[in-house]
Amino acid sequence: MRKTVLVQAIACALISGAAHAAVKVEDKTFNTAANMLAYTEFELSGEPLAEALGLDLDVLDANRADEPTPFDFAAGIESYEYSEEAMYALNYQSGMGPHLVNGPQNLARGGTMADLGKRVLAMAEAVGFPADEVPQGMYPLSLPYASANPEFAQAVNATPVNGDQITIKTAKGTEKTVKTQVPAYFRDYSTLRWSGSDNLLVPAAVGGILLKEVMWSQDFLGGMHVAETDEEVEAASTTMDQDGKHKLGVSAADGFNGMMLTEQSIDKLAIMQNQLGFDGKQLGAKITPQYDPAKGVVYFPHQVKVTETSNNDAGAIGKLEVVDGSAQLRDAWMMLWPLSEFYAFSDQRSANTNQNPAFHAVFDGAPFAAAPAANQANDLGKAVAGSDAFSLAINLSNLTFKNLAALHFDTKAGTLVDSWQAGKQGKHVTTFDAAYALVALQIFQRAQDALPVGYAAADNGELNLKTKQGQQALDLIRKQADFILANLKGKNGLVHDGITLGGKLDAGHSIDAQFAAIRGLTAAFLATSDAKYRTAARELFITADKAYFNAKAGTWLAGKQDAYTPWTQAAISGALRSAMLNLRNEGAEQAPELELAKLTGQYVSWFRGTVNGGMQMAEWIGDSGENIIEGAGSDTDEDGVPQVTAAGGKHGTAMVMAAKAVVSE
Repeated sequence: MRKTVLVQAIACALISGAAHAAVKVEDKTFNTAANMLAYTEFELSGEPLAEALGLDLDVLDANRADEPTPFDFAAGIESYEYSEEAMYALNYQSGMGPHLVNGPQNLARGGTMADLGKRVLAMAEAVGFPADEVPQGMYPLSLPYASANPEFAQAVNATPVNGDQITIKTAKGTEKTVKTQVPAYFRDYSTLRWSGSDNLLVPAAVGGILLKEVMWSQDFLGGMHVAETDEEVEAASTTMDQDGKHKLGVSAADGFNGMMLTEQSIDKLAIMQNQLGFDGKQLGAKITPQYDPAKGVVYFPHQVKVTETSNNDAGAIGKLEVVDGSAQLRDAWMMLWPLSEFYAFSDQRSANTNQNPAFHAVFDGAPFAAAPAANQANDLGKAVAGSDAFSLAINLSNLTFKNLAALHFDTKAGTLVDSWQAGKQGKHVTTFDAAYALVALQIFQRAQDALPVGYAAADNGELNLKTKQGQQALDLIRKQADFILANLKGKNGLVHDGITLGGKLDAGHSIDAQFAAIRGLTAAFLATSDAKYRTAARELFITADKAYFNAKAGTWLAGKQDAYTPWTQAAISGALRSAMLNLRNEGAEQAPELELAKLTGQYVSWFRGTVNGGMQMAEWIGDSGENIIEGAGSDTDEDGVPQVTAAGGKHGTAMVMAAKAVVSE
């Protein structure tokens, strides 16, 4: 970032940071799909965004608030770390789903807790992580339920264990040297179980946590490290981890989490493949890479009720019952995006010369199984269903993409519709889902054609494959983006929340719809290089900003107040990042709304006002700047977000986002 731009950005961020929304949480329920989409956007709008705008990440310090700038800290520390913390709260601590010990992979090993323990030790060894540092009391999930009560079910063990003396600078500018404490729950998660859940398996929820897992797994396992020093190094070969000097993962600790998350990802994909395919009559329908919906539809139904049983003193899947047999577009795109990321992460096609050697090393047989030769040939006609990572990714991404086109795409209207059931397409189009389907399709095309995904999904990369499905995805992207431009924009320049085909436009023009459309149109531009989509996204951002940005609240409101959900926060985060990286003024462009300095300032005021202002209900200690300091209260970094034990409820609340809040001036 040029120095003059940086100075302007700092000034704007400081000024806008004075604005502050009022946030009243109306529903503390944890919605898995909505939370995990929001936290994925927060992750991408975290360190990757700050670094792309010129920040040296090494200068960030969680205990030095607003340094080097308020934007850098809000993005590089708060947005990024909340994203990671929430994933662990669900995946390792909550207990809100069947336990990995009772999942298909461990069942194949023998099915006991001892068998899982041996597997965890093997994964720790692969990354050089000390076995005695594996957190106690973990409850790793195979897959999560759709919603839950994130308040803790019992008293949390916060007994101080040890601590350090550090110097902190809080969000209010207070600077002091303090003695911190490390509570027992930091290393032992057994008292952090949540209060209850709906026991529903919903594809969007499974896709939401899969997306979080694979985004972080790619980050954690994207390089290797020197075993002796823990120094990160670029992977020079696929066998570098076998030289006695290097280990998998960018560090031992990150590598271990990458191992655990990948293990959990494979488990949920195996359950999806073997138990959740639905042919309209029963679950467990066979899924193969040669799947053709014209010969009989198999899909993932919207809601499956789990009667949970107990085995190994942990939850296990018992009876499964379809309670909503419809196919929903939100489920489809929220599965397609992470499946495509996982496809690219585990890609073992011999034709893909772009694959990261570090990823190859993860899936070379140890610690994770390699794909059979038939699945390395890039030929769906000869591919086979399998239980390894890449075979699962091939099979399920193919099914999901084909169903997106066959079940949801109305060829006459040229758009994806919300629902399908018993052979009949619905007639309603929700703008949010049509727009985010563009994001999922962009990532699918990139994965199929061996272009970078993950943090590099906006990079051009080197195209060395031009696949049939990649081209089909590009065709769908163009048609869907054109439909949005031709049919969903109102006379006021804003997009409507949706439309009924052959009927009326929805009356509303919500914040969610505007920012989702900006995010989706930017994805269409990145996928096709067609400048008309960038122009349309710029125009929509300018119009929405003029119509809805409330300077007093420091965020976007449809009136003096508005209802925010994690879906809202996801769309705002994604659209702001799109604006900063892809839509901001270039050359002769002079729109005030798309000046980088203004955008960074709005990012700070929006995030501090609505996320820190109440929707983020708690934060973990350490990486996001919160510390436990005797006598200093429950918000020691003074950012408005309390520690988990002081976040409401009888015993406290996990570090996740509320389902709904009213945001006002």
